[in-house]
Amino acid sequence: MADVLQSLSDALAGAVEATGPGIVRVDGRRRFPGSGIVWSSDGIIVTAHHIIERNENISVGLPGEVSAPATLVGRDPNTDLAVLRVQADVTPAQWSDEDDLKVGHLVLALGRPGESVQATLGVVSAIHGEHRHQGPGHGHSHGHGRGRGRGRWDGPAGDLIQTDVVMYPGFSGGPLVDTAGFVRGLNTSALSRGSSLTIPTTSVRKVVEALLSHGKVQRGYLGIGAQPVRLAAGVSEAAGQEIGLMVASVEEDSPAEKGGLLQGDIVIGLDGESVQVIDELLMMLDSDKVGQDVTVRIVRGGQIQDLTVTVSERN
Repeated sequence: MADVLQSLSDALAGAVEATGPGIVRVDGRRRFPGSGIVWSSDGIIVTAHHIIERNENISVGLPGEVSAPATLVGRDPNTDLAVLRVQADVTPAQWSDEDDLKVGHLVLALGRPGESVQATLGVVSAIHGEHRHQGPGHGHSHGHGRGRGRGRWDGPAGDLIQTDVVMYPGFSGGPLVDTAGFVRGLNTSALSRGSSLTIPTTSVRKVVEALLSHGKVQRGYLGIGAQPVRLAAGVSEAAGQEIGLMVASVEEDSPAEKGGLLQGDIVIGLDGESVQVIDELLMMLDSDKVGQDVTVRIVRGGQIQDLTVTVSERN
């Protein structure tokens, strides 16, 4: 048993050592600094939006007690991600796009709130894809779902990772690392009170690429207000789901109105995928859908039918 524990301990220490050069300190707010992760060798760093309280006079603390000025490339408050650029030699972290993390896997949360890397150990406690499938009475949306509150994920479709790691001050923006030393996502304390959440690498990648290309993240817009309702038994059996989104309002001159959606319709699908809560619908309306015709499956008068709607960009 002692040999097993020593081998595990050595592996964890090795993971920290391997990842350390790709973790930086980010000074972008008045109080405690945050952390960031080197995205690419050309000076791109990804960090948490909420620790960048100013757009100028941002600095990055690199390994070796070197500090460099950073410019803000772009930020996305909805996913709590921001991208910085530094003119300095940096070592990219080893990012993994694998989605094979399971509840119970050991993980490390790393940060560089000071001059050296700090680490804390924990386990994956939940994979939050299922939290979007709420029943009636949850996920009510007014208007079109703009203005996301704390704890509401409005990022690319993908599962948030919840762990039991202790998020020490300054750890936000740092990586979640597996025992092999690969970065599995970016840690943030801003998406949920009392929970340590990690934005997986696949979602981080989509946001970073959008910010580098456009300076912002495009999101689709239909122009409806909706809330979950339970489907009638016959419709539920035909649709293969128990919950749909009843349209409470349709904005004038919106994509939904132009596509023929009416108040009282129940949305049950978008482009062949089931829709049951408003957060699901918002996540499906990602940048790939902007300007595209999508099929919206609805229930109207007890009958299932399809409408074609052209998605516009949400302002």
